[in-house]
Amino acid sequence: MTWASSESAWQLWKNGSANSKPSAEVAELLAEISAVGKDGFEAALHREIARRMERLADGVLAYRKTPIERTLEEPPVVWREGNTRLLDFGASVRKARKKKARAVLVVPSLINRWEVLDLTQEKSLLRAMAAAGLRPYLVDWGTPDADERRFDLTAYVQRLERALGFVTKRARRRPAVMGYCMGGTLTVALTALRPRRVAGLALLAAPWDFHADKAGHAFLLSTGPLLAKLADQVGELPVDVLQTLFWSLDPWLAMKKFGRFLGMDPQGEHAREFVLLEDWLNDGAPLAGPVARECLVGWYGDNLPGTDKWIVSGKRIVPRKIKTPSLVMIPSGDRIVPPLSASALAEPKRGLRKATRLDLPLGHIGMVVSGRARELAWTPLIDWLKDL
Repeated sequence: MTWASSESAWQLWKNGSANSKPSAEVAELLAEISAVGKDGFEAALHREIARRMERLADGVLAYRKTPIERTLEEPPVVWREGNTRLLDFGASVRKARKKKARAVLVVPSLINRWEVLDLTQEKSLLRAMAAAGLRPYLVDWGTPDADERRFDLTAYVQRLERALGFVTKRARRRPAVMGYCMGGTLTVALTALRPRRVAGLALLAAPWDFHADKAGHAFLLSTGPLLAKLADQVGELPVDVLQTLFWSLDPWLAMKKFGRFLGMDPQGEHAREFVLLEDWLNDGAPLAGPVARECLVGWYGDNLPGTDKWIVSGKRIVPRKIKTPSLVMIPSGDRIVPPLSASALAEPKRGLRKATRLDLPLGHIGMVVSGRARELAWTPLIDWLKDL
């Protein structure tokens, strides 16, 4: 739309709009255009718009036609409730099966699925944890069924409590809990409700203060009530709407990434990782209606977690009352969870009482799959969990 509207804008500039005075930048640009000729510029503008649109279309079609698929073998399911499953990533790893191996309940977001934590054999945080002697049990939320479409956040946290109970019994000692993105926010509530059952809490880009940095989130703040009403009527917030919310944070990203994809060797590792990551991004799950309302209105609108007013199972979730050892990992290049939002959980006066803060020069997704993720994020995370 921006590219196509450039031609309309050019007509207004060329003819001189009676309703506006050109800025200094526009006036300078018009002078440059006059020097090369307006007709020539108009033709060049048309060609450039067509070239960019064609490149975007070619990139998307190349992605759609690729035969690349995720082929990793899924670990065994050891527990399930409704459409939620618990996957044992240490089942086939000798180090992870040892009695002293620390069990870790891993909780991803309710929106994007868990596969980003297990993208390829080489870029799998979960397999790296198991190889290092930890026993990761991953929560696969699945897709809400008819009953789960009525769930609120309390219902999901209560399900986590039962999953935690299963892992504790199986491991015969307290497990650690790790939460990624929205999963991290849920695990803070889980730890507040069951502090004696959690040996340590690791948070990866977990949002908490939703008003700490509103830059880039104006769309969510302004449309939240309308989307919550839609979720009330439909019973869920559809995946396509959720994808639009993520897209609004960086509208030009799709143009950039599909253009890059065209330049990749279609048989190379970079192309394979691109496709697997794009498949993951486009394969989210809808949010149950009550959950969508809590997130859009309660979190983004009223900032209940950031003001210590979020209530789960009848209890206010107050981070500074949680004494569990915690690791708060904050990627500085995060466009999905603003660093200021995540860092609230590590602040001395209102954050987790025993928090260790780790700032990372990575992005929200890059902290788990980028080329530097192993060195900068995986290794310190694994070391911290093993030292509990």
